[in-house]
Amino acid sequence: MTGATIDRRSAAQLAAGPKAGAPGSGPSLLLRGLRKAFVDVRAVDGLDLEVARGECFGLLGPNGAGKTTTIEICEGLTAPDAGTVELLGLNWRTGASELRQRIGIQLQETQFPDKLTVEETLRLFRSFFRRGISVNESIETAQLEEKRSSRVGGLSGGQKQRLAMACALVGDPELLFMDEPTTGLDPQARRHLWDLVDRLKQAGRTIILTTHYMDEAERLCDRVAIMDHGRVIALGTPQQLIATVGGEDIVEFAVGSGEPGVEHTIVNADMLRAIPGVQSLSVDQGLHRLSVSELHTAVPRIFTVLTGQGLHLSEFRTHSATLEDVFVRLTGRNLRDE
Repeated sequence: MTGATIDRRSAAQLAAGPKAGAPGSGPSLLLRGLRKAFVDVRAVDGLDLEVARGECFGLLGPNGAGKTTTIEICEGLTAPDAGTVELLGLNWRTGASELRQRIGIQLQETQFPDKLTVEETLRLFRSFFRRGISVNESIETAQLEEKRSSRVGGLSGGQKQRLAMACALVGDPELLFMDEPTTGLDPQARRHLWDLVDRLKQAGRTIILTTHYMDEAERLCDRVAIMDHGRVIALGTPQQLIATVGGEDIVEFAVGSGEPGVEHTIVNADMLRAIPGVQSLSVDQGLHRLSVSELHTAVPRIFTVLTGQGLHLSEFRTHSATLEDVFVRLTGRNLRDE
């Protein structure tokens, strides 16, 4: 049997559908008025959120936005100060034992015992669940066949990430939390995981995903919420959010100042906004970012403005509007900014 055949069979087993007897109505996740503070920092500030069954939902935000605290509350790792948290119609106060059998969690960084092998680690995790897939199937799904007998301490970062995914799936979960699941994976393994997520979605399973890769969020997520300062500041499908940028394309450029000690110069904003098709303009550390509706007419006119002022480009690029542009417009920073 080839590796590809094994992968398809394992993924099909995982995608066979929710566990027998699981209720199929109501949202998979419901948050109402969620609050959590640490000393004088309000990490989550009255958050309302609802994730439908069978949905792949992306939660994005800069560092300190509150998304990690929100996810930890949902996973039962952190207790909220106030608000309602329901998963699969249950809550952690009265249904913790049942919830642990029905959800899967892949943390951003998981610490496994270094001396255990991959197979031993998965047998340990499989023993926690009444139902689930076999250890062999979880190994095949994570593409760890060649590392079955290897000790965890000798695995690469990407292999440990795949092991964490296998541990999250071994209980055959209805609701799966994935915290930056493709960090450290090579492109082929990353695509394999995307295909697996698609199969899980098609089978009616629910996935809540955090990621720093905007192409991943656009590719996998049915809806996305962007958080900042403990609140959701944007919510919708990737296409709906991208449409809020105001133009189909983004033009970014910087102009060298030519003066000692001055890295960039700022172009007259009124002249740029007057260009037909320019929908919005922002400047961050000398980088001008314009949202435009007609790229082919806007770019020559931008060049005309710069030439008329005797300015010379030090950077220039264009791209179709993406979730990254939505993020920058709303938060004023790139998603991966530390």
